[in-house]
Amino acid sequence: MDGPVMPVTVERTEWGGWSNCYWITNGEVELILTADIGPRLLRYAYVGGTNAFYECKEELGGAGEAEFRVRGGHRLWTAPEHYERTYAADNFPVEMSVQGAMVDALGPVEGNTGLRKQLIVRMAHVGTSVTVIHRLINTLPWAVEVAPWTITMMAEGGVGFTGFPPRGTHPQQLAPTNPLTMWAFTNFADPRWKFLARYLILRQVPGAATPQKTGLWNERTWGAYWNGGLLYVKRYNAERGRTYPDFGCSFEIWSNATTLELETLGPLGKLEPGGQCEHVERWSLHNVAEPEWTDAGLDAVVGAVL
Repeated sequence: MDGPVMPVTVERTEWGGWSNCYWITNGEVELILTADIGPRLLRYAYVGGTNAFYECKEELGGAGEAEFRVRGGHRLWTAPEHYERTYAADNFPVEMSVQGAMVDALGPVEGNTGLRKQLIVRMAHVGTSVTVIHRLINTLPWAVEVAPWTITMMAEGGVGFTGFPPRGTHPQQLAPTNPLTMWAFTNFADPRWKFLARYLILRQVPGAATPQKTGLWNERTWGAYWNGGLLYVKRYNAERGRTYPDFGCSFEIWSNATTLELETLGPLGKLEPGGQCEHVERWSLHNVAEPEWTDAGLDAVVGAVL
């Protein structure tokens, strides 16, 4: 017989040098976000276990800096990437509210963009599932064209991967299925990349000399990161017929010497004065032995967790 369902608990705590943090747990997994900066989700783990997210140790606990800080964890940005708008500093206190199992973090108006960023977090009562609602709110007296861009920074030393849209055969399927976008620094000859028939793989190598990045569109957008037996998965449903940034990307993957980022993007749209857009991701954690980095090996993992 199943035991009782444990309620989701939300408690004030200290973490990473910040005194005003919120600990969210259902007894199986835990999240940490702070009211001192952000909005940022800083920890996602099995209770007491290894953080799935990257922690920039020298920047934890800081606040009030005039320029953007990496810090780690999960954040909301704006696309297309533009230095002054995208890299707006999120180093200032946020407004927090708690309603049962839901925690709402609303950032201040950004002085150089006129936008407010909001994260609403809902943890399932059972299991590892978390829903993260991202909002961009326009406080300017004129419309702005932006897309929500969510960036999850993963702990070093793991392997990121995603799936292509459903594959087919020639000449039965003649139309293209998706873009595969390159940046000026993208080098597919780099051994950190591996391309399979149904999957794209990028390995995070500590100390790597150069960054790597690519992006694609998939109606069933998802990204995963395996690291020492811990598998993190994020999912998002893209919309057909909408215009997406970066030559049409709903998903991007990037890595450098210290972290790997799993990124999803919403469609471009005009935010009218007072308007907002919303972007929803669903997360989960899993204990998984290292897969075979083949189509068959990843089919087995993906079939079990998606």
